[in-house]
Amino acid sequence: MAPRRFLRATPHSILLSPLIFSLTVLCADVLQFIDPLIGSTNGGNVFAGATKPYALAKPVADVDGQNTGGFATDGSSVTGFSAVHDSGTGGNPSLGNFPLFPQICPGDEVNDCNFLIGERATHYVEESVTARPGYFGVELESGVKASMTSSEHAALYRFEFPAGDDSHPLVLLDLTDLWKSRQNASISVDADSGRLKGNGTFLPSFGAGSYVMHFCVDFFGGEVFDNGVWVNNRGGTEPKELYVTRGFNLFYLEAGGWVRFSGLTNNTLTARVGISFISADQACQRAEEEIPEPLDDFDRLLTETEDAWREKLGPISVNAGGASEELQTSFWSGLYRAMISPQNYTGENPYWDSGIPYFDSYYCIWDSFRVQHPLLTILDPSAQVEMVNSLLDIYQHEGWLPDCHMSLSNGWTQDGSNADVVIADAYIKNLTGIDWQLALEAVIQDAEVEPLEWAFHGRGGLKSWKDLSYIPYLDFDPAGFGTNSRSISRTLEYAYNDFCLATLAQGLGRDDLYNTYVQRSANWQNLWKSDQDSLINGNDTGFLGFFQPKYQNGTWGFQDPIACSVLADFCSLTSNPSETFEASLVPQSMSTLIGLMGNEESFINRLDFFHTSGLADISNEPVFSTVYLYHYAGRPGLSTKRLHTYIPSAFNATHGGLPGNDDSGSMGGFVVFGMMGLFPVAGQDVYLISAPFFQEINITSPLTGKTAQIKTTGFDASYENIYIQNVTVNGQPWTKSWIGHAFFNEGWSIELSLGNQESDWGTKLEDRPPSWGEAMV
Repeated sequence: MAPRRFLRATPHSILLSPLIFSLTVLCADVLQFIDPLIGSTNGGNVFAGATKPYALAKPVADVDGQNTGGFATDGSSVTGFSAVHDSGTGGNPSLGNFPLFPQICPGDEVNDCNFLIGERATHYVEESVTARPGYFGVELESGVKASMTSSEHAALYRFEFPAGDDSHPLVLLDLTDLWKSRQNASISVDADSGRLKGNGTFLPSFGAGSYVMHFCVDFFGGEVFDNGVWVNNRGGTEPKELYVTRGFNLFYLEAGGWVRFSGLTNNTLTARVGISFISADQACQRAEEEIPEPLDDFDRLLTETEDAWREKLGPISVNAGGASEELQTSFWSGLYRAMISPQNYTGENPYWDSGIPYFDSYYCIWDSFRVQHPLLTILDPSAQVEMVNSLLDIYQHEGWLPDCHMSLSNGWTQDGSNADVVIADAYIKNLTGIDWQLALEAVIQDAEVEPLEWAFHGRGGLKSWKDLSYIPYLDFDPAGFGTNSRSISRTLEYAYNDFCLATLAQGLGRDDLYNTYVQRSANWQNLWKSDQDSLINGNDTGFLGFFQPKYQNGTWGFQDPIACSVLADFCSLTSNPSETFEASLVPQSMSTLIGLMGNEESFINRLDFFHTSGLADISNEPVFSTVYLYHYAGRPGLSTKRLHTYIPSAFNATHGGLPGNDDSGSMGGFVVFGMMGLFPVAGQDVYLISAPFFQEINITSPLTGKTAQIKTTGFDASYENIYIQNVTVNGQPWTKSWIGHAFFNEGWSIELSLGNQESDWGTKLEDRPPSWGEAMV
C-alpha cells in the first residue's frame, strides 16, 4: 500500500488577531525558586556552582564522591575548587581542570602541607553549602570558607582562613582534572606576584582525541610570602617552572604550583582564575578585562549574573494558583538548568574561527534534541540559532554533524544522527538566520556518506541501510568502523532522521528528496516481528509483536524484548553492547505502530504495563515521549495521569530530585514542558496538550514580542482535576489534542477546562496528533 503524505501541523478555526489580556505576574523574584542543588546527589550529576547562562567559566567545589559535575551533596570530601565544568552528564567526570586548594600547613612548614588529592581531601560542613544563581559557598571542616562567582571566562574566589593563626596560608594549583586524564601539563610561578600560568593536555570525558586548556591565576588581598612547585607530596621554592607527563609506565604523577601569603586583610584571600582554550595569555587577558578590580568586583559580578538569569527566564510568568513552592522550585530550577549548556566558546576555538558565535558542550544531542533544544527554541531562539549555526560550522570543518561534542572534541555517537532532528525542528519552527541550503547539505551528508570512523559522527552501515532497508545484526560493513551493535536502535533512529530530512527537503521545495527519504523513514517496520512473544521471570506478558534483530540474509535473530531494561542486565554503549540502546520509538508513524500492535486498546495496555511493571526507566530520555503516547491512541487524559506518577515522585525539589543524570538540562526541560501542559514532538510542528500544573502560564516570544497564554478553569492545586474537559484557542473550540508552534509565535491563548474524570476531548481519530504512513504489505 502506498504511504500517504504526512499531515502538516496547520491550525484550523483560529482567530489570528492577538488576544489582549491581563497578565498575572508573580511578584516574587523568580530566582528565589531556583535551587542549583536539585540533582546534586542520587546520580543527577548537575553543576551546582556559579555560572552565567551558557558561560565557559563555572566555578564550584570538587569532591571525591559523585563528582561528575564537580560538587555533590553526598557528604564526601572537597579536593579543590576548579573553574570549568559540564552539567548533568553521564560517563566519566567532565572537565574540573586546574583546581585550587587552600589550606594552613601544620607548623607553617610547606612540606607538612597536603598536596596529594587523597591527603588534602577535606569534608565540608553540610549546613554551610549555599548555592544560588551566580554564587556558590561552602565551609571546609578545616575552617576555611570558600565563596565564588564568575564572569563569562573567569572565576572569582574568596578564601577566608580561620582567625587567630599566624601561619602563612597556602593555595596550591593541581595540574589535573576531575577524571585524572591529564597527558602532560606545565606551570610557571611568578616569584614576585605569585601569578600562576600554564596549560595541560586532557582527554574528553566521553569521546575521541584530546584538548588543551590554559589557565592564569592571580591573587589579591595579601602579600606573597613564598612560592614554588610541588611533585607528589613535596614542594619547594625552586624551580619556578614545571613540566609533567603521565609518568613512568603511565603512572599518574600529581604535581602543580603553590603560593603562600602574609598580611591578609580580614584573613581573606581573593583568587581570580582565567580559562582559555587558546593560550594562557588569553586567559589572563579575559580575566583582566572581565574582572578588573577583583577585590571590589564580587558583588558586581553576582548582580550582573542574577540580572542575566532574570533576563533569560523573563519570557515566562506563572500564576501558581496555589501550587506548592516545591513544584514551583522544580519548574524554575529545571528551566535554569536547561540554559547552563551548551556553552558559548566564541573566540576560544583553537582550530578555526568562522567569525560567528561558536558553541560547544553538546553533551549529548541524542538526549537534548528531545526537550532541551525545543525549549530553547521557544524561550531563547537567538541562542538556539547560534547553536544550530555552530553545528553547521562543525560540519563545514569536520565533515559531519556531531551527535555529541564536548571540550572541542568529538563525542561518541549512540544510535542515529540526531543533529538532523535539531535542524529540522529549527526549520519547521521558523527560526531565521540559518543557511538552510547548507543545513540540507549537512543532513544529506549524514544520510548518504559513511565516515571511516562512525563511532563519533555520521552513520554506519549505510550500504545495508540503502540495500536492505534496515541495519542487520552482525552487519558486514567494511566502509566504516564503530561498535557493531544496536542494529534495532539504529534502524529506528535512522528512520526518524530520514523523516526529518524529508521534512526539511519538502519545505525547501525538493520533492525529489522528500519522496526518497520519507519512504526510507518507514524502514523501521522491517524489524517488527509480529509473532514474537515476551516473558518476564518465566511469565508470559501476553503481548505479541516486538522489534527483533535480523541478519543480512533476511532471517531473524533473537534478543529478549526486555533486554537492557531495569528488569534485565544493564547495557553499555561500549562494554556490553546489545541490539537496543536508548532509542526513540517512531514518532513519525505512531498510528502505524498502534496498528501493528493490534488496536488502541492493546497499545494502551502495553503502555500501562510498560510504566507499571518496572520496565520504564524515566531516568533515560527516550522514555519521556512514552508518557505522552496515549495521545496517539485517543486517550490524552491518560498522558496527564501518567505524568503525575513521575512528577513529583521522580522529579522534585530535593537534592536527589532527579531520577538520573540531568543530561545537560534535558531532565529540566521535561519538567518544564510537563508543568506547562505542552510536550514537543521534536522535529515536528507538534506540541501535545495536557493539563498544566499551574493555573496560568504566560510565554512571551523573544522573536515577535507576542505573549502566548495557557490558562485553566477548574484548576485545583491538589490535582484532582487533571483531565481536560474542553479547550478553546483564541476563544474558539479546539478539539485537537495538539497544537503547532504558531501558538508561541503568534501569541495565542489556550483555555483548558479541567475536571476529575476523562472526557471525550481529543479522542476522535481526526483530533489525534499527525502520523505518517501505513503498514507495509
